[in-house]
This record gives sequence, structure tokens and C-alpha cells, in this order.
Amino acid sequence: MANTQNLVINGSGSYSGGRYDKIVIRGEGTIVNDIEGSVFKTYGTSEMAANVKADSMRVFGEAEIQGSLSSRKCLVMGTMSIKGKSKINDLKIRGMMDAGTCLNGKKADIKGSLSADGDVEFDSFSSVGSFEIKGLLSADTIHVRLRHSHSTAEEIGGGKIIVKRKSLLIPFIKDEGHLAAKVIEGDHIYLENTEAQIVRGNKVEIGPGCTIGQVEYTDSFNQDKDSTVKIKTKLQ
Repeated sequence: MANTQNLVINGSGSYSGGRYDKIVIRGEGTIVNDIEGSVFKTYGTSEMAANVKADSMRVFGEAEIQGSLSSRKCLVMGTMSIKGKSKINDLKIRGMMDAGTCLNGKKADIKGSLSADGDVEFDSFSSVGSFEIKGLLSADTIHVRLRHSHSTAEEIGGGKIIVKRKSLLIPFIKDEGHLAAKVIEGDHIYLENTEAQIVRGNKVEIGPGCTIGQVEYTDSFNQDKDSTVKIKTKLQ
């Protein structure tokens, strides 16, 4: 039976896990067992030695999870690291997040930075920050805006993939963002400031600032004069 009480940590210490209504950490808290709550907020420094399940999780300070994380909504304003698997339906990153073996959900909105050791899979993925994904980034729609940051992924796959340079607020600063991936594959692809070995899709448009080894397309292909594509192949 669920514990309807709240767990509030204002000082420092080690605490057992369990099921609570609200979990609030304002000091330095270590949770040694699995913990579950409808709301999980950390303003200080928290370490979870096992798994975390929360309907809503908000990180304003530092959170480290040694196990897995399951959450319907998660907002990261500070820093969070997860060693195990992460399932987050609605993810918003305004700070820094380091994911472990895999990360999946429905919607990801990145305005900070995301790093992942494995695959990242969402229905929709939007980024105006930066990401480093050592596995596959997969989503039905992927929208990346590049500004003053470099993003990387081993592979990128989706239905609609849009990568654009974000307009600079200070015109004389020329340090534009870039995206690098070995393989980019989707139905409709538009790329700017992107470096890739292979780009494969039905409709492929290579905008300015790209260096592409090979493009394979089935329906249409367009290339900006400010980009390089070594090999272009129309598939039957």
C-alpha cells in the first residue's frame, strides 16, 4: 500500500526508499533503495542508489540516479545523470542531462545539453541546445536548430529530419553550430551545417554549410552551392 506521506529532506543524510506522495530534497540526500512518488523535486544534491519512478520529476540542483528512471514528465534545470535506462514521456532539458544505456519517450525538448551512451528514441525530438549521442537518435520528427554548439550522433533516423542554422543575434560572431553523424536516414531530409558520411532518404535537400560523402535518394534531390556532396545516387 502506498505511503501518502511526504518525504522532505532539508539537511543531509541517508534515507530508505519506498512510496510517497511528494519527495522534496533541499539539502544533501542519499536514497539507498527504490523510490516512487507522484512528485519528485530536488533543489539540492541528491543521489539515488537504486531506481526512481515519479509521475513528475523536477531537478533544480544536482541529481544522480544509479538505477533506472521512469517518469511521465521530467524538467531538468540543473544537472542530472542516470546510469540505467530512462523512460520519460515528456522531457524538457534547460540544464544538463547525462543518460545511460538508453533513453526513450514521446517528446523531447532540448534547450540545454544532452549526452547519451546508448540510443535515444522519441516520437518527436527538438533541440536548440546541444547533444552527444553515442548510439542512434530516432524520432518521427527531428528538428534541430544549431547555434554556437556542436552536436553529434552515431546515426540519425526518422520520418522528417530538419537541421537548420539558428539566426545569430550578434552578426559579427561567426562561431556557428554544426551537426556530425555517420548516417542520416529519413523520408524527408533538410540539412544545414551538417557533416555526414551517408544521407539516405526519399526527398533530400542539402542546404548551406554541409559536407556529405554520399547521398542516396528515391524522389528528389537539391544541393546548395555552398555545400559539398561527393557522390549522388538516385535509387530505383
